[in-house]
Amino acid sequence: MNGTEGINFYMPVSNKTGMVRSPFEYPQYYLAEPWKYGVVCCYIFFLISTGLPINLLTLMVTFKYKKLRQLLNYILINPAVADLFMACFGFTVTFCAAWNVYFIFGLTSCAMEGFFATLGGQVALWSLVILAIKRYIVVCKPTGNFRFSSTHTMMGIIFTWVMALSCAAPPLFGWSRYMPEGMQCSCGLDCYTHNPDYHNESYVLYMFIIHFIIPVVVIIFSYGWLICKVQEVMSRPQPRRQKKEVTQMVILMVLGFMLAWTPYSVVAFWIFTNKGADFVTTLMSVPAFFSKSSSLHNPIVYILMNKQFRNCMITTICCGKNPFGDEEVSSTVSQSKTEVFSISSSQVSPA
Repeated sequence: MNGTEGINFYMPVSNKTGMVRSPFEYPQYYLAEPWKYGVVCCYIFFLISTGLPINLLTLMVTFKYKKLRQLLNYILINPAVADLFMACFGFTVTFCAAWNVYFIFGLTSCAMEGFFATLGGQVALWSLVILAIKRYIVVCKPTGNFRFSSTHTMMGIIFTWVMALSCAAPPLFGWSRYMPEGMQCSCGLDCYTHNPDYHNESYVLYMFIIHFIIPVVVIIFSYGWLICKVQEVMSRPQPRRQKKEVTQMVILMVLGFMLAWTPYSVVAFWIFTNKGADFVTTLMSVPAFFSKSSSLHNPIVYILMNKQFRNCMITTICCGKNPFGDEEVSSTVSQSKTEVFSISSSQVSPA
């Protein structure tokens, strides 16, 4: 092994010179230049200052406007709750660690940061799965008798949190563990060591198969059929704009998550399958920090592209008046416009 394994940490550098120190006790300037930690601080501060208010505003607007309290929208705002936890209890820990160049609050803060980061990503992923299945049934199987009810929606939301917790919680109880990664100012799952006490190999395989590959396959299958159905419907004479908007929304929903988490997952799995291999700290740091941007991707992709949500947000921010004067904020908006991904009701049965 070319790296150095210590108590609850692993460094991708050799300790032949005796330079390696615990990231819970000493600054880690030997891993990266001070300016790089400064960049991390600025980046995390940006995520906190934008992700916290935009996700909070998303929840406030949803519960303030009755016309937004629809079944589909509850699934859409579900990740916003997890993103709030991520920003409050995850990003703040990362910021403090980057500012001090080590985890001044110890191992517990590392585990907390890793837990909320994993939880947020998993809630977003499984919410996408529920939404994908819902849209598949609505669009591709419109002639069936099954209809999503409030009970189904609540069960779907509970399912997302159960699955997210089943991925994020085990490392807190001894099945794998959270440990510093990259520049040692953020934490993730232990995909670095062979420590038999934590059974890392079985957990990593469980996580990648159950909590990444399977949900991604479900999403690709559902939206693959959805796109085919949309193309079939849109082949009939109607405005090109509708075709473009529906296609963009479907693609962006999938890409929003994949762009944020796939680089991190690929690098983590490479490290897992090549334990002891040489790699620079930034190899894990860049995708790890980029994955945290999902706290912004979610509200932008899932909610802000909904015109009605956007107008309601503008009205709320402007103290009850929409300077753009869009009529969609009025109480007379038909309920059919509330659904984010609805296609013409004359062609596809509504949810």
